Amino acid sequence: MELDRLDRDIIGALVEDARATYAEIGQRVGLSASAVKRRVDRLRDRGAITGFTARVEPAALGWTTEAYVELFCAGKTSPPEIGMAVARHPEVVSACTITGEADALLHIRATDVRHVERVIERIAAEPFVVRTKSSIVLSRLIDTPLIVTHNESSFPP
Repeated sequence: MELDRLDRDIIGALVEDARATYAEIGQRVGLSASAVKRRVDRLRDRGAITGFTARVEPAALGWTTEAYVELFCAGKTSPPEIGMAVARHPEVVSACTITGEADALLHIRATDVRHVERVIERIAAEPFVVRTKSSIVLSRLIDTPLIVTHNESSFPP
């Protein structure tokens, strides 16, 4: 899907503040509110914008402990099989397949270390899991939300 500079600018504005009005975004990118709305609708229809969300501080919900868990799976366990199994655990906030020895990496948020331990025990009980390797996060050094602008080298012009 091809995005022009205005599309990228609109997406950047929404990433910074998803509650901004079409008029506010239009003022920022040089379009009318109705033109911004048409573009946002088109971006949603094409799947470039998949939804709008609120960023919540996990500690406000009592989720003060986090861990990264490597999964080592038996045989030819498929990524969809891993994904379906770990998605059943609300504490797993992200999961991905990775290079290296492990088959997948899970990011877990929990109320405390004992909660993390229980989650890992439940995941390790999945029939395809051979073993796990976990690391508890002590402190976050960088935790930057994705901000998209057309000037960033990772975002082509």
